[in-house]
Amino acid sequence: MSEQPILVVEHLETHFPIRRGLMRRAVGAVRAVDGVSFTVSKGRTLGIVGESGCGKTTVGRSILRLVEPTGGRVVFAGHDVRQTNGAALRGLRRRMQIVFQDPYGSLNPRMTVRAILEEGLVIHRLGDAAARRDRMHQALEHTGMAAAALDKYPHEFSGGQRQRIAIARALVLEPEFLVLDEPISALDVSIQAQVLNLLVDLRDRLGLTYLFISHDLSAVEHVADDVAVMYLGRIVEQAPAARLCAAPLHPYTLALFSAVPAVDPRRRRRRILLPGDVPSPANPPAGCRFHPRCPLAERVCREVDPPATRVDGHLVHCHVAARELERAGGDARVAGSRMADALASAPDIYSHSGAQSVAPAPAP
Repeated sequence: MSEQPILVVEHLETHFPIRRGLMRRAVGAVRAVDGVSFTVSKGRTLGIVGESGCGKTTVGRSILRLVEPTGGRVVFAGHDVRQTNGAALRGLRRRMQIVFQDPYGSLNPRMTVRAILEEGLVIHRLGDAAARRDRMHQALEHTGMAAAALDKYPHEFSGGQRQRIAIARALVLEPEFLVLDEPISALDVSIQAQVLNLLVDLRDRLGLTYLFISHDLSAVEHVADDVAVMYLGRIVEQAPAARLCAAPLHPYTLALFSAVPAVDPRRRRRRILLPGDVPSPANPPAGCRFHPRCPLAERVCREVDPPATRVDGHLVHCHVAARELERAGGDARVAGSRMADALASAPDIYSHSGAQSVAPAPAP
């Protein structure tokens, strides 16, 4: 597949004003997204992970301008999305679609599946009645649904079937890029794997590009080519999926991986319990935003925002990780092992169960 970037996001910011008083004057802002940058190559999938409230959903909606960004640039297929309006923006949106998290709330219960799928075709004036019908049949076929579903209502389907209909609604416009906003989190576990496999198959067959937003690291590992980890409105670590899973570097990423259940009981991860609560995005801490909860935080972490450290496509924003990478000669696996050892020696953050460490062993 081509490595040409189809989406370029530079220093994206989305702030929501806090208004008080009779005149509803802005007295502050919630910095939901605060300087996010990444690129997505055509035909690839970027996974964005992080806990609830980190800003990952707002990133996806800001790219499509479902939420209006405050600053930064979003360039899709050579077009500056923030500078595009009117008919030109409508044309871009046909090429950029979204699948929402809740298949129960995202489909209008008063509309048949036919009306739901046809709505976008009518808005974009695509084809006559016969051509629209063919497009709808093809979209349903892509998602494994029968054409008989067209005359039914959303309440007549299961959660998994509704999400397939939501995916078909996005595909019927023949887009190039899909924002998948936690598309499996509202589904039964038995259905999640089916939908994930469907998304992977559609990407490969139709040449789609995905922004896959999730809090489920296992799902992201299965679907994504590259992974970005977000914390409090910013990306703290980014790398190819296989590399990030094998050698996480940022303490927050290590904590996320420690929470992933292990199938093999002999390889249980030692759980990292981070102290304190996530700071308010309306008043983020100075320096590294993770430092109030980081057991390895130093004085520089409290005073200086960590710059990006890059090693062979692996990007991390962490003063401690940067130093360990330098000591390890750029070997992320060795640096990650040392970070894990440092976390293990920090008091009161692990549940001491005798389980194995989350980080890989040092390279021989």
